[in-house]
Amino acid sequence: MYIFVEQWNARPEWLALSQQEREEYVSKVGQAIEELLKTGIAIMGFALNDSDTSHRADYRYFSVWTLPNKELVQQFEQAIEQSGWYQYFEQKNTRGELIPLDATLGDMINL
Repeated sequence: MYIFVEQWNARPEWLALSQQEREEYVSKVGQAIEELLKTGIAIMGFALNDSDTSHRADYRYFSVWTLPNKELVQQFEQAIEQSGWYQYFEQKNTRGELIPLDATLGDMINL
């Protein structure tokens, strides 16, 4: 099982679109997400980043997804790229295979 975290802000290109153009683009992305969900990808959630978050990352939006395997992670990444998303949003991604806490702490100790 993989976890995929997206953090993003709108680019000037997004802000330059009309509301109708934004709605049309969001509708297309929504349809693509519906197709992805059929493959076993799951949305854990979307959120606005609280302004008072301690050590806050400088992104307005974030989402967390779970994916059954790395192959689907790579397909998911390709779908984001092909959608033109990065033209409109400055985004950073984080992903990795879900591991137990003791494995994470062990890795930290053994750096």
